[in-house]
Amino acid sequence: MTSRVPVLAVVAAGVTVVLWASAFVSIRVTGGFFSPGALALGRLLAGAVVLGVLLAVTRSGWPVRAAWPGIVCSGLLWFGVYMVALNWGEREVDAGTAALLVNVGPVLIALLGVAWLGERLSVWLVAGGAVAFAGAAVVGVATAGPGHVTWTGVVLCLVAAVTYAVGVVAQKPALAYASPLQVSGWGCVVGAVACLPFAPVLVAEAAAAPWWAGANVVYLGVFPTAVAFTTWGYALARMDASRLGAVTYLVPVLVVVLSWVLLGEVPTAGALVGGVLCLVGVGVSRRRPTVVAGPGPAPR
Repeated sequence: MTSRVPVLAVVAAGVTVVLWASAFVSIRVTGGFFSPGALALGRLLAGAVVLGVLLAVTRSGWPVRAAWPGIVCSGLLWFGVYMVALNWGEREVDAGTAALLVNVGPVLIALLGVAWLGERLSVWLVAGGAVAFAGAAVVGVATAGPGHVTWTGVVLCLVAAVTYAVGVVAQKPALAYASPLQVSGWGCVVGAVACLPFAPVLVAEAAAAPWWAGANVVYLGVFPTAVAFTTWGYALARMDASRLGAVTYLVPVLVVVLSWVLLGEVPTAGALVGGVLCLVGVGVSRRRPTVVAGPGPAPR
């Protein structure tokens, strides 16, 4: 891995973070009309259609055999299980607890990147990740309203964090054999197929939902899924998984801003403090390393 990250990879990561942040706002206003599994399936179907068209137009072809283990793993876990678990988990726990639990994901990405991909952790990455994680937790707690916590919700949020992390790390080797469009496109198809048991519920809920809620589901499929997962794959092919994972700590900051602008939810002082911590943590994590951990398997 070179020490300098291409500018386009940084731009791609930025696009991903902005679109994923917008997804939280969209889900917040749509979740009252669609159950967790139906919402995940609707989002994945819309994403699969867009990505399928792009694959056909670009004549990307069928990924080689070596790419499929990573595509299938990320498709089942990240596109499938993660989306359902997160949608469901956020109904069972308050926003603060959900933010704290789900933001374990980038920490796990860093650890799995060392264990499975032979990446190295620097002092700056560890310190920045810790500060950013603390900031994400502060944002979550500060934006939480009156809520409840169930063990089911805690487990579901942890499942979301783990499947997100494993899905990211599984994608990395696949990107050595297939393009970001192929990896995200076929991964989305795999996730949609896995969620097909929710199809009858989706049809019934879509018929009863207002048109704008259905439009939000399409938005989630086109932009935070089709576009954002492809730009993520582009960045991941050119950056360490652990370093790119730390960038996702910017998502809570942008969620606060977008909620303020689009929903009129004025951020609290705690949310602003947490946002600053996230920004500082991501900035620290981007500094170049003093190596502290350790040779692992050779990168693939």
